[in-house]
Amino acid sequence: MQVRAVRRGVCSVPWTVREYRVRMLLLSDPAVHAIPVMECGEELIDLRSRADLLVDARKQDPAGAWSRLRTGVLDRLLVAQGTLPAGIRLLIVEGHRPASLQRHYFNDYRSELQKAHPAWSAERLDTEASKHVSPPDVAPHPCGAAVDLTLWADGAELDLGTPVNATPLDSADACFTDALNITDRARQHRDMLGAALSAAGLVNYPPEWWHWSYGDRYWAAATGAPSAFYAPL
Repeated sequence: MQVRAVRRGVCSVPWTVREYRVRMLLLSDPAVHAIPVMECGEELIDLRSRADLLVDARKQDPAGAWSRLRTGVLDRLLVAQGTLPAGIRLLIVEGHRPASLQRHYFNDYRSELQKAHPAWSAERLDTEASKHVSPPDVAPHPCGAAVDLTLWADGAELDLGTPVNATPLDSADACFTDALNITDRARQHRDMLGAALSAAGLVNYPPEWWHWSYGDRYWAAATGAPSAFYAPL
C-alpha cells in the first residue's frame, strides 16, 4: 500500500507505508518533547453552549470534559466551518480529555500491542502506540488543544474512509490521513476537511485523519513555532 507524501501541506511523490511511518512526525518524537510550553491562561469553553457547532455525545463523560476546548481552538474551528460548502458542518467528537484518562488509553493500547508483538522493544511499543494514542507527556487533548472531529450533512456523518478512532491494525492503515486505500469520495471529504482546518491554523496528526490541534507541543513542532502555549489542565 502507498500513502501520499505530505510535508507541512506540500504533496510530493507517494511513499510506501513503511517510508511514511519512518518520515512523518510522531508525538513520540524527541523533537515534540523538547518544545517548551508557555501557558497563556486561555479558558476552556463548553461547545454545547454554542449553537453554531455540532457536538456528538459518543465520548461523553460525567464531567463534560469531552465538549470543551481552548478559546483559540474554538475560534479557529468557527473559521474553518465558515469555509465549508453550504450544508456541510463540522461534527465535534472529542475535545478536552483529562490526563488520567489519556494515560489509561495509552497504557491500554500499548499493552494490546505488546500482547500482539511480544518481541517488540519498549521503544518500538511506545512509537507504535503513539500512532493511535498520544503519549501522556505530550498529548494535546489534556491541554484542551486537540479536537477529534468529522463532517456532517443531511442528518448523517459523511464517509471519510474509516470511523473516527479506527486503529491502524483494524483499518489496514486507512486511518492514516493520506492513505490511498479509501474511496475517491472519502478522499474528497478528507481533503475538504483538511483544507478548511489547515487554512484556519490547525495541524493534523498524520496517523489519524480526524485529529487536529492548535497551540500544543505537536503543533509547535510541526509548524516551527518556538513554543507551545497550552499546557495540560
